[in-house]
Amino acid sequence: MIKVFRVFLFVLVGLAAAPERGMAQTVFWVQVEAHSTEAEAVARAQAYAQSIGNTAGFRLPSGWNAVVLGPFAAREEADAQRRSLLAARAIPSDAFVSDGQGFGRRIFPADAAATPLPVPEPTSEPETEALAEIIAPEVIEEPEETLREAQVSEGRLTRDERAAIQVALQWFGFYNLGIDGAFGPGTRRAMSAWQEAQELNATGVMTTRQREALIRAYSMELAALGMDEWEDERAGIRIQLPLAMVEFDRHEAPFAHFGSRDDSGVQVLLISQSGTQATLFGLYEIMQTLEIVPMEGERRRQANSFLLTGLSETLRSHTFAQYQRGQIKGWTLIWTPDRDDQMARVLPMMQDSFATFGDTLPDGIGEASAVQRRDLLSGLAVRRPERSRSGFYIDATGTVLTSLEAVDSCERVTIDEVYGASVVARDEALGIAVLRPDTPLVPLAFAQFAGSDPRLDSEIWVSGFGFEDMLTRPLLTSGALEDLRGLNGEDNLLRIGAALQPGDSGGPVFDGNGAVIGLVLPAVDTGGRLLPSDVGFAARSDALRDFLTSNGIRTGTQSAAGAVPPGILTRMAGDLTVLVSCWN
Repeated sequence: MIKVFRVFLFVLVGLAAAPERGMAQTVFWVQVEAHSTEAEAVARAQAYAQSIGNTAGFRLPSGWNAVVLGPFAAREEADAQRRSLLAARAIPSDAFVSDGQGFGRRIFPADAAATPLPVPEPTSEPETEALAEIIAPEVIEEPEETLREAQVSEGRLTRDERAAIQVALQWFGFYNLGIDGAFGPGTRRAMSAWQEAQELNATGVMTTRQREALIRAYSMELAALGMDEWEDERAGIRIQLPLAMVEFDRHEAPFAHFGSRDDSGVQVLLISQSGTQATLFGLYEIMQTLEIVPMEGERRRQANSFLLTGLSETLRSHTFAQYQRGQIKGWTLIWTPDRDDQMARVLPMMQDSFATFGDTLPDGIGEASAVQRRDLLSGLAVRRPERSRSGFYIDATGTVLTSLEAVDSCERVTIDEVYGASVVARDEALGIAVLRPDTPLVPLAFAQFAGSDPRLDSEIWVSGFGFEDMLTRPLLTSGALEDLRGLNGEDNLLRIGAALQPGDSGGPVFDGNGAVIGLVLPAVDTGGRLLPSDVGFAARSDALRDFLTSNGIRTGTQSAAGAVPPGILTRMAGDLTVLVSCWN
């Protein structure tokens, strides 16, 4: 398309506004072009300045360079100017109005690189109309093609050029079929939809000018994202990444970290580690504890891969990982909600381009963090529960018994921080609840309840996560059975003498034979009276069994009596005691 401009408007409407007004208020610009190099952007800005005037150039956060017209005091004024220039065919059809919030260093004009242009006075409607009258007659250009001419010009396209049209239509959401370079019914419908969106005659055949506008808009979006292939030889991953928005930071096994570039709000992780299918499943559970994976979203685990999506008011994430030949590899894309539209286009490109080769990241690669393990995992913040208490397995499918306090008013409950669970039964009076894991578990051990009343003043052991999620294994605390009733004679309680912590609530109480004789309850309200620090209470095993039986849950009863050595009891307690966490 050849365009010749004979009008030299060095000063457009409002350029002569008083300099003292400065840039205190928000101003608006008409962005007409963007270029990857500063030299090309400056050259184009000079051309616009000669033909139209009121031209500037700025560095963009993506690393590209914008050519803009303005500034204008109001968005309406900028848009009116855009429409006038579009009618005159003086600017590209994909020009748009910007508030300039993302503009960086000024690159044109050179003598104003350190000083912003003044805000112009609002342009009156007669002035705007007059401007259009001045410009329009001075533009000599080829007329828009007829339908027949458009069909002829389309017929001269190569297969690659046709495929490029399909790719661009797909990028903007108009085309969802295969990229085959053939303009069949699906492509025709997509072209018609694009034309309708541009308020053009929907013929299903794009003119040369329309094809140029579509490809230009697609190229500008790609430039803003900086989509390019990244090959990480250490991680053994090749993938397309939005490199205008992220930049490589470090390797810290099992991740290659890419941080946000220019505060884009976008991050990427490449996942690379050796292991087995069990390692993959463990990663699936661990990733859900990270703050970068919000709790709401799709969770899909298959035999050799998994997908995790996270959605919150402030964050989005998408994680894919697969297991092949002793290697787990994948990627995570993290972004803020304002990038939803862009990332919806980035995700398919990352998915389609993801490829693996070579080895995995060594386990020890990266600097060891000084932050405690519970707060950070491979440089990533771990989401912390509102509170954590104890519980214990009561059958071979992973059903858990815990205190009602542990799960009360929780949006989500987990077992050992990674396995989701639901409350299936509760006893408000006794203060206990039953959890069923969302996916059946196979515990190493489950509780065997005592078949008779425990002996008064005998030694007892409490297993629990007294320090909540600070430790990964429960602690065994010794004590004594002080009474078979509560302080007020409650026959469904035991009074125990042991130094308990809040996190022990819900944990099992063992006798010396390894049988469960009770469940630790939270500290009771004594009406302002202070109890000794080593006085605690537990729900009796017979009350627990009655409750479970009434809810159709079978329990095990210890059949043989005999003292259990402390070492064996410690191992057994660790196998059946779980961390119950409340998330809100």
